[in-house]
Amino acid sequence: MQLLTFMGRNARWLAGGFLLMFFSSFGQTFYIALSNGDIRREYDLSHGDFGLLYMVATLLSASTLPALGWLLDRYRAWMVAAATTVCLAAATTVMATAASLPLLFLALYFLRLFGQGMMTETAMTATGRWFAANRGRAMAVNAMGLHVGTGLFPLIFVVASATLGWRGTWFACAVALLVVALPIVVWTTIRERDRQSEAGPKPKTAVRDWTMGEVVRSPTFYLVSAAVLAPPFIGTTLLFHQVYLTELRDWPMEVFASGFVLMAVTTGIFAFVCGALIDRFSAVRLLPFFLVPLAIACFVVAQFTAIESIFVFMVCLGISQGFSSTLLGALWPELYGTRYLGSVRSITVAMMVLASAVGPGITGQLIDWDVSYPLQIGVMGLYCIGVSVAMVFIARRLLSPELEEFDSAEAAAPAAGGRRTMDRLDPQPREG
Repeated sequence: MQLLTFMGRNARWLAGGFLLMFFSSFGQTFYIALSNGDIRREYDLSHGDFGLLYMVATLLSASTLPALGWLLDRYRAWMVAAATTVCLAAATTVMATAASLPLLFLALYFLRLFGQGMMTETAMTATGRWFAANRGRAMAVNAMGLHVGTGLFPLIFVVASATLGWRGTWFACAVALLVVALPIVVWTTIRERDRQSEAGPKPKTAVRDWTMGEVVRSPTFYLVSAAVLAPPFIGTTLLFHQVYLTELRDWPMEVFASGFVLMAVTTGIFAFVCGALIDRFSAVRLLPFFLVPLAIACFVVAQFTAIESIFVFMVCLGISQGFSSTLLGALWPELYGTRYLGSVRSITVAMMVLASAVGPGITGQLIDWDVSYPLQIGVMGLYCIGVSVAMVFIARRLLSPELEEFDSAEAAAPAAGGRRTMDRLDPQPREG
């Protein structure tokens, strides 16, 4: 009841974040990968060739993203959202009409930059600023947009491509973005929300506002990133090579695609579970646990071949996606504040995009070298377990009132006014 009341009072802003995440699906790996087989056949590319092309395009988009992050610190959210939607529509049009490898590469680059990159960053940054006491729940609603897209779009693409072809389906995406997404997204985000009027429990933690330069000099940032980057690396890899996985396991593609619905439902449930846990305990306290379901998903798909394994895998992956999408939206403002959140998130999103690029590229090359794909997935599961153990100690240090870890640059040159910058969470709860 409390969640429904919260959603009712804040429907406009929650809908804006939800829709931005929903339509970011067109630039997400799971959607692009649905054209994997057609693209490889039409352009005569191997798994490794297309994986490498995709990796380079994604790496380039990741390197571009920090140069655009400042836009969210300078301009209103609706302006950035509108421009991003138009650019994503242009990218889907290029994908639909690309007649050469250079144009295909350009399409992939813009899809990744404006879909997975800027549209996601706009949704998360705006929501992170608009909400404080209920940030976890707000991020869960945000994440639901992408999860609903993940559940709906694979089946829609399969049905649409049977009639329109894969190129015609990509052109239909451009029409949907301009005719449906653009006016609704502008309307829902054009009015800013004052989070100071927010009702609800006060945040468990508060922290000063970090600049992007301070964040990238912080050792803790990279330690936490070791966990944060696992879901985009592993999840992207699993979804990018989904066609190869189904061929390897002799699973019908239709059955595998239907599993996305189960994954989406599971993801939605656990996104809200995670949101409630964040609002009660904080995102930092959940760091040691959020990779465990992903590890189980990896072990299932690496070890079992029965068709029922699809649904076990999808449930575990859904739990992981639900936790990680909500957690990663709330974690950065909890650690580094909201004033420079656009710039800070541009770095974190760029790193996640980078991880999502490296995954398909490396695994695709290993597949070409006849390295067992199930073995690769099993190693990913072991990585999740190892990092989860490490996060137990990292989270304990971040939450320790006695911790005063100073960045070396800041310790050598204290901030103006003699104030030293601490790379820790303030243990005293107060509204940020």
